Amino acid sequence: MTRRAEAGLIAAAALVAAVGVGIVEFTRGNWLNAQVVVTFAVFAITFGAVQVAVRLWAPGGSSLLLPTAAFLTAIGFIEIYRIDGDLAAVQRWSLLIAGGAAVGVLWVLRTSGVAVLRRYRYVLLAVGVGFLLLPLLPDAWPIHGATVNGSRLWVRIDLPGLDRALSFQPGEIAKVLITIFLASYLAERAEAMSTVHRKIGPFKLPEPRHLFPVFIAAGAAFAVLTYQRDLGASLLLFGLFVAMLYIATGRSFYVISGGFIAIGAGLVAYGAFDHVQRRIEAWLDPFGHFSDAGYQTVQALFAMGSGALTGSGIGLGRPDLIPAATTDFIFAAVAEEMGLAGSFAVLAGFALLVAAGFGIAIRSRDRFRKYLASGLTVVIGLQAFIILAGVLRIMPITGITLPFMSYGGSSLVANMVILALLLKVSDEERV
Repeated sequence: MTRRAEAGLIAAAALVAAVGVGIVEFTRGNWLNAQVVVTFAVFAITFGAVQVAVRLWAPGGSSLLLPTAAFLTAIGFIEIYRIDGDLAAVQRWSLLIAGGAAVGVLWVLRTSGVAVLRRYRYVLLAVGVGFLLLPLLPDAWPIHGATVNGSRLWVRIDLPGLDRALSFQPGEIAKVLITIFLASYLAERAEAMSTVHRKIGPFKLPEPRHLFPVFIAAGAAFAVLTYQRDLGASLLLFGLFVAMLYIATGRSFYVISGGFIAIGAGLVAYGAFDHVQRRIEAWLDPFGHFSDAGYQTVQALFAMGSGALTGSGIGLGRPDLIPAATTDFIFAAVAEEMGLAGSFAVLAGFALLVAAGFGIAIRSRDRFRKYLASGLTVVIGLQAFIILAGVLRIMPITGITLPFMSYGGSSLVANMVILALLLKVSDEERV
């Protein structure tokens, strides 16, 4: 795909977002207003700026990533605007900040490339774990943690003169930093880890000393996230560790043992945390717990069922009846108002992102770039799978966001940074 075609698709995604906002206004009995123009301008400026940065500092970057991300962001934004206009206004500002972060990453890496990140892997790991610890700051401090829906994931900053505190989820940035650490460490030890020194039954394993730093990093991250009751992020990071170890060594032992560990950890969490019990019960029998834990799931099922093939139409459904419809259940809102067709379009968008990311990894000759692209792709793909599987009742709800689509500035910034890193890696693979 040429850069001109890429620019055209980005403009089309901006137009989709603007038209969606216009349709919502029409269903409310309003004429076209400034919201339509502002929405188009924000999308065009954000993704247009990132494309200009790619042309300047990563001219060989993949042309599949930006248009796909712009399309998914546009679909998600339409539903956020339809459900809550105030949240949509915040989301527009978050999108501008996320685009600035992506441009900043490309500018920082313009000469040295992603290879410079290898030198600071332990620093990045320490910063990542530090970000995970931020929500534990005492409530009495100006910068403090906050508990939302039973999980202490948020950091709030109280600034004088503001009616409401600024808030963000540091765990979203932490997952990117931990991915960089894993890619760097495993790239350096890949040959040694591929040389078999130990056997457990039919399985061949590397020397334990090669895995020790990885297990320390995993243990620290899981301990913090479990204490915070952020089991969704714990599952995401666990899947990332298992996938990266498998990619680096090709040993099926990690996948099999990871599956058993995940099941065992789930049983322990079921016995230890009340909110995990409620989510499991809501997953197994949502209609039996309709008035309590199953209400959210049942409302989502009703919404998706009423969407049929083409949906009720943008602005004509009732996704506002679904709790957390702008975050955890944004896909259910899309399925209701855009139907099976819109749902398949979203699934195809994520499939294309994952395919493009793994394609970048396969074509990369340098081991670090290969592992970095793989890890970043796993983060996006696994996060999308976990939340979509929860909405579709394939597994319990875990409370993480759908990349690019859900409301949340922290998630949007982290995913745009991932996008920038993938673009830079794909540019360097051609050198």
